[in-house]
Amino acid sequence: MNRRTKTAALGLGAALLVTAGATGATGAAASASASASSAPSTATGVASTPSTPSNSLGASASASGERQREAAALTGRAKLYRSAGDDITFSFDAHLAAKDNDDPLKATGTFEWSHYAGGDGAWAKAEVDCLVTGGKVAVVSGVVTDSDLPGAKGKRVGITVHDTGRQDRLGYSWASTGNPVETKDLPKCVGSAPFEKVKKGTGDFTVVPWNPKF
Repeated sequence: MNRRTKTAALGLGAALLVTAGATGATGAAASASASASSAPSTATGVASTPSTPSNSLGASASASGERQREAAALTGRAKLYRSAGDDITFSFDAHLAAKDNDDPLKATGTFEWSHYAGGDGAWAKAEVDCLVTGGKVAVVSGVVTDSDLPGAKGKRVGITVHDTGRQDRLGYSWASTGNPVETKDLPKCVGSAPFEKVKKGTGDFTVVPWNPKF
């Protein structure tokens, strides 16, 4: 993995973590528990972890009754695996109502993420503005509405999740930019290949497939 990819893998950005003086952030470190507060590392200090967003579907999202009530969904929380032990969490509560089946841009909900390492880190919360799912893969995007990462508010980010049923995978739009703050004019529902792996035993994600009418 080249240096650019390693930096991107640090979530909200290794660059900010380094600025904050986190020495362990430059490794391939990280782990993710999409607890209600999620956000890759970088920050000016230890920020309190925000409360977990409501998962209206939660584990029940897989129930057929719930699936029939909406066109698509991405829910759940988990930590990402990081050999260096960084605590990286992601949490999703994104839904596309059945009545809006033909328009993924009408998806609603929130997602959060956080990244902490060596006592430093940051978190962010985004409001969903697009959700597209296909089989067990989901791409969700949203604009950051709250964060302790300077410059993050107002930025659009996109995340891709693969609900494998065993060890889910995840990817994020800032994988190629280093951190969300450096992302400019990202289109809606744009993520990256799900190259990250969820840390076993920390939770998982649930994707409700979208069935557009062509």
